[in-house]
Amino acid sequence: MSTNAEQAHSSRGTPPPRPAHPPRTAPERPSAPPPRPTNAPGFTSDPPGFTPDPETPVLGVRAKVPLPTGTAGASGTRVPPQPPAPPRPSAPPRTGAPPGTGVSRGTGGLFGGGGPGGRRRPRSRTVAAAASLVLGLGLLGGAAAGSWLGDDPGAPPSTADTYAHARSAWHSIPVDDLFPHTLRGKGEGPGGADRLWTRIAVAPDSSCGGGFDPLLAKALAPVGCERLVRATYTDATSTSVTTVGVLITTSGPTGMRALRQRFVTEKLDERTDLMPRTYAAKGTAAAGFGDEQRASWRIRILTDAPAVIYTVTGFADGRKVTDPQSAGEATQRGATSAPAQSGLGNDARGIADATESGFRRALAAFTESTS
Repeated sequence: MSTNAEQAHSSRGTPPPRPAHPPRTAPERPSAPPPRPTNAPGFTSDPPGFTPDPETPVLGVRAKVPLPTGTAGASGTRVPPQPPAPPRPSAPPRTGAPPGTGVSRGTGGLFGGGGPGGRRRPRSRTVAAAASLVLGLGLLGGAAAGSWLGDDPGAPPSTADTYAHARSAWHSIPVDDLFPHTLRGKGEGPGGADRLWTRIAVAPDSSCGGGFDPLLAKALAPVGCERLVRATYTDATSTSVTTVGVLITTSGPTGMRALRQRFVTEKLDERTDLMPRTYAAKGTAAAGFGDEQRASWRIRILTDAPAVIYTVTGFADGRKVTDPQSAGEATQRGATSAPAQSGLGNDARGIADATESGFRRALAAFTESTS
């Protein structure tokens, strides 16, 4: 029969069919992991007869519970053998971990992490330590700020140095630095016109006895008087004269701040009975510049240096002024007083501001040269 079948296939030109063989069957994989050894929590044992390649990681069983928040990635893989250098010891799982997870809730993941020995510092202790650090820094910062805001002993070193240098600088700063020969006021005149003032006299340094009327001297008394230096200027047309003075006080920052606050609150710099006195140098355009010729004035109380800077202006021809007005009022728009219309208020303000700027520059240069 087989011969006939072969002949039949041969006659059709097709090869005879091959005999059937039984199908190959793959080794059956276990549907569930074998029982877990008691001495290796978190990983399954290898199949019987299997010898793992030391260079190939062996997949284990994925954890059946979610990883704790913040842990390292834990895929359930067993760690391949570590190279001999440098060895990194792995921290043993803490007791009490959920069985079968392979994760110790105190280690930060399968590969440890956190504190020494693979243990993570408890969150409450970390927060408490951070809060203590912030509180300590706050106390230190508050103490420093309190020392700066206190009286003279607690003032910042830069302010203390400035005050100390200012009290000794009055006899060391050149006259031309403190009272330049000419002062230019760009836009300081009425209507924004430029002004030019020329120095015509410098008074010898003195005490404050003759520099102020008794009432103004009483108002300035709380800050004391170390020295008073003055100079007198005239404008480009020699029609106005201005005396400028720098009073070096004996007070510290607290006293200077208190005096300035009082002048601002009570508007003492606008009272006509608190005008500074003039320096009428003989043989100059200011020879007839006396108390009755005072037309406008400005008083500046500094707080970053022990100094009071002031100016007082009048007409060079010696005419009396019946309606004096402070520089702040005389330079307001719409002011119609004689000091306002003649520009004497502008002279008082411009020379005071220029002298203050020059004083600060001279003091800074003196401080730098002596430090």
